[in-house]
Amino acid sequence: MSGRFVGVYESDGDNMEKATFAAGCFWGVEAAFRRVDGVSATTVGFMGGTIANPSYEDVCHGNTGHAEVVQIEFDPDQVTYGELLELFWDIHDPTTLNRQGPDVGTQYRSEIFVYGSAQDAAARLSRESHSQNVRDPIVTEVTPATTFYRAEEYHQCYFDKQRSRHKRS
Repeated sequence: MSGRFVGVYESDGDNMEKATFAAGCFWGVEAAFRRVDGVSATTVGFMGGTIANPSYEDVCHGNTGHAEVVQIEFDPDQVTYGELLELFWDIHDPTTLNRQGPDVGTQYRSEIFVYGSAQDAAARLSRESHSQNVRDPIVTEVTPATTFYRAEEYHQCYFDKQRSRHKRS
């Protein structure tokens, strides 16, 4: 599942599917999913809140209800939704409520936003399976996807931009 570098772009593939995950700060989550073969696009943004078109600053104040998310476009012939779920569980601690590492707030919650009944069933089964491998209860929510709001451009591919900026220095 690793090796290929992909960017934020629109795919013209007919067989593409979408997945959206909240697992803490979206910069690191995006970086992990960008390395997956079969992922054609990643976009960071916000979902699950009550405010339309929130800014990063709005979400950071913690009163919009939005989570920082990564929306993924993937080819299910190259990578399954189940494989994406496995990576989701591996890259964060699903037992901490509204927190990942030093980042604290509802925007850093663990949540799987699903598109349809097949993703819902797979996410719930995966959560149940992973709950047997951890000591503390999993707090990850599985909810229907709502409107996705793209974060500001400077957040997209953030780690890659920082890496290239430091190479020029």
